[in-house]
Amino acid sequence: MKQAVILAAGEGYRLKPFTLNRPKAMLNVAGKPVISYVLEALADNGIRDIIIVVGYRKEQIFDYVGDGRAFGVEVRYRIQSNLIGGANALAQVKGMTDREFLVLSGNQLITAATIAPLIAQTATALLIKREKDPSRYGVVSVKDGTVLDIEEKPPYPKSNLINAGVYVFNDNVFTYTETELSLPDVVNKMLENGETVKAVETDQVWLDVVYPWDILRLNSIILQGIQACHNGVIESGVQIKGRVSIGKDTIIRSNTYIVGPVLIGKGCDIGPNACIFPSTCIGDNVVVSSFSQIKNSVIGDDVHFAAGISIEDTVVDNGCIIGSHFNACSEETEARIDLDHCGEEHHKVKTGAMLGAGCRIGNMVTATAGSIVGNYSQVSSLKMVSGSIPDRSLVI
Repeated sequence: MKQAVILAAGEGYRLKPFTLNRPKAMLNVAGKPVISYVLEALADNGIRDIIIVVGYRKEQIFDYVGDGRAFGVEVRYRIQSNLIGGANALAQVKGMTDREFLVLSGNQLITAATIAPLIAQTATALLIKREKDPSRYGVVSVKDGTVLDIEEKPPYPKSNLINAGVYVFNDNVFTYTETELSLPDVVNKMLENGETVKAVETDQVWLDVVYPWDILRLNSIILQGIQACHNGVIESGVQIKGRVSIGKDTIIRSNTYIVGPVLIGKGCDIGPNACIFPSTCIGDNVVVSSFSQIKNSVIGDDVHFAAGISIEDTVVDNGCIIGSHFNACSEETEARIDLDHCGEEHHKVKTGAMLGAGCRIGNMVTATAGSIVGNYSQVSSLKMVSGSIPDRSLVI
């Protein structure tokens, strides 16, 4: 296997508000976009010839990945103009592929070990993984190492084996991409026509980014592998435990307490008397003022927290300004995902709040568990926010 196709055209509407300004493959987790982990996994397996199918906000992927040399690979692009499914995205590379090639998503967290079992395959194959809650995925029925069918998001799953969305195809797949919408539909049609699809199981790192709180799960997994690195200025009285990476020109002020794994970017100002707890990633140029507490959260670039904030299991996108004593509660709750004009979904999850880019939050605001605040929204002081708030809202 010498070639891979990365499908990175999708908008990721279930990931709003974080995909208003970027494609889901460019979601920043643990300091870099998700697609970078996919490219690194391919390069580590010796796959250098890569075609990326782009669409929604494609310029960001062009700018970040370029010709691939920074990742040790060679990258070509195809554009999916109409975002009508993975099968149509794959159809865009017809005539560009080798006889056998790998197909995978640009918004999945994988490692080299995750996809290694597929590399030696020459027949059509599908990567599968055991999952505790398979009902949110495509559930795969397998017999004697071959796939029988894929059932998308069944209420009563027949197995705990899910479709990991990584495939080995050969060039006959393009006879199916003209009529089907999704790649699971393509596989099911192949099976109906008597073709054999092998099931290759992995127990290695794999996580699909589908919902906003998945960002927290990805971040936590990636941070388990970081190395301690203290490039900033650390004042007296600071306590650092575990693996903590501190970027250049960052100041950790006196009596701040940090427990790793924690990643803090460049040019930040943390404390004094702040507490940063495990599985937290803080971007570049972030201010965390005194007597603040952050736990298991992802903070974007250019965020300013005033004094006394307390957040847990929370994602804050770039450029937010948060007033003093902001509180993002975390507990198990029913979170609502708006699907534009297609209704909404409800999910029972343990999470804090999700704040889009450029929000302005007043003093002493509380965001209830599962609340989603849209991009560029403003919330006045002494308010409580809950549910899903659209972009550019004013809460007074």
